Amino acid sequence: MNAISRIRARLGVTQQVLATALNVSQGNISHYERGQSVPPDAAKRLIAFASTRGHVLNFEDIYGPAATGEPHEHP
Repeated sequence: MNAISRIRARLGVTQQVLATALNVSQGNISHYERGQSVPPDAAKRLIAFASTRGHVLNFEDIYGPAATGEPHEHP
């Protein structure tokens, strides 16, 4: 499971819901979950969407070494 699929599972949303939130297609989400790089603008929208659901994400959660761990939650 890669960072995007873990984040999506943690947020409790379908690929289609995440796609709508990120303004991309469901196929794009599928590609991201299979390892395609997430464009920075989509990553920004993912960070903002996660925030609306009570989760704090940063670029490292999506791209960096922390991408192997769980997204951060608000205390």
